[in-house]
Amino acid sequence: MALFDLPLDELRDYRSDSVAPEDFDDFWARTLEESREFDLDARFEPVDAGLSTVHVYDVSFAGFGGHPVKGWLRLPADAKEPVPLVVEFLGYGGGRGLPHEDLLWASSGRAHFVMDTRGQGSGWGGGGGTADPVGSAPAYPGFMTRGIDAPENYYYRRVFTDAVRAVEAARSHPLTDASRTVVLGGSQGGGISIAVGGLVPDLVAVAPDVPFLCDFPRATTLTDRHPYREVGLYLRTHRGRTEEALRTLSYFDAVHFAARGRAPALFSAALEDQTCPPSTVFAAFNAWAGSDKAIEVYDFNDHEGGGPQHVAAKLRWLRSYA
Repeated sequence: MALFDLPLDELRDYRSDSVAPEDFDDFWARTLEESREFDLDARFEPVDAGLSTVHVYDVSFAGFGGHPVKGWLRLPADAKEPVPLVVEFLGYGGGRGLPHEDLLWASSGRAHFVMDTRGQGSGWGGGGGTADPVGSAPAYPGFMTRGIDAPENYYYRRVFTDAVRAVEAARSHPLTDASRTVVLGGSQGGGISIAVGGLVPDLVAVAPDVPFLCDFPRATTLTDRHPYREVGLYLRTHRGRTEEALRTLSYFDAVHFAARGRAPALFSAALEDQTCPPSTVFAAFNAWAGSDKAIEVYDFNDHEGGGPQHVAAKLRWLRSYA
């Protein structure tokens, strides 16, 4: 696919038309306060993954509504003192996988906490193990329209809350340095990391790659790829509910969390990305409130973004922060 979105010089100045609800901050403060009424109950069970340089722990903690959420914590085997912490969120449809997967961050001398995404884990990778026990009104298959009838019911209210609690759980382990916490992820994981960057004020860095869940008004009308297309297909059947759906989505638009994010940030965008169009990524990047921010642009890539080259860029960049 050739370039289909705005030219790069226009992307660098692009701003979303999405408007944050007046009660955006109150909504999220109330949501997190309600979830913190439940004991975090973070548990770390050692796992024999057959590895000699990395120790793995099977983690559970209480997320939204006190619901149990799973994760993996991977630590350098020789860690005796607290080490910098990388908390990772996953792409759409994936789960935490198997304990021996993804050893990069632990191999770099950091603790690596990966959160299982509730209800997902059956689309790719090694699977997941976290249920989403909350039902919803009629929805299109997938996750984008679950509970879209109201912000209080929307699926990503639960996921974003789980993600904040995941940071709290990971920080509770004695070998993680809470003062050097980084959040990152690609696609859906990138969108979640932006949300956490706006909700957790003391992170040292945020690194969203080709992030999803950004600039819903533009994304849902610009691309016909899933997952954004799920919204259009829902509205094709539920005629007349566009305003209601966009109101709900406005509480979860990463653009508004970015406007509250102050940590140093490294974004990435791919100019041929039809899954997460580059203008939607730049909308979040340009909204990011912190002054220490950069974006890597991959001119001829689709949703794979920068791939291993961008992993190397993140490794270099994080040396300054964690």
